[in-house]
Amino acid sequence: MIHFRDKSYRCTSEIVLGLVSGKWKISILNYLAKGPVRFNELQRLLPEATQRMLTMQLRMLESDGLIIRKVYPVSPPKVEYSLSELGEQLTPMLLMLCEFGTTYIESFPDEVAYTSHKHA
Repeated sequence: MIHFRDKSYRCTSEIVLGLVSGKWKISILNYLAKGPVRFNELQRLLPEATQRMLTMQLRMLESDGLIIRKVYPVSPPKVEYSLSELGEQLTPMLLMLCEFGTTYIESFPDEVAYTSHKHA
């Protein structure tokens, strides 16, 4: 048993799952893997996410050390998010998740419906 941040885990992979679990976290990380993104752009890329939910997920990712929030001293305020060095280590795993997702849905061709939004 591993004890980390007042929680118990059977395996360290459970820690990783806890870090990326959340409705929008993997999508956010995928977009940031391509480079820094402003908050308004993330809102545009994730139209189903409410401003409150997006802010909450970004704050969690920042507090977990996976992303960096940079505020520029301009008016109106400009806020930009990017992956931290630790967050960048997730990029290969995110790519593998996307590749597996593609392989998985190709196993069920009659059940696939694509929309104009692509996350990877």
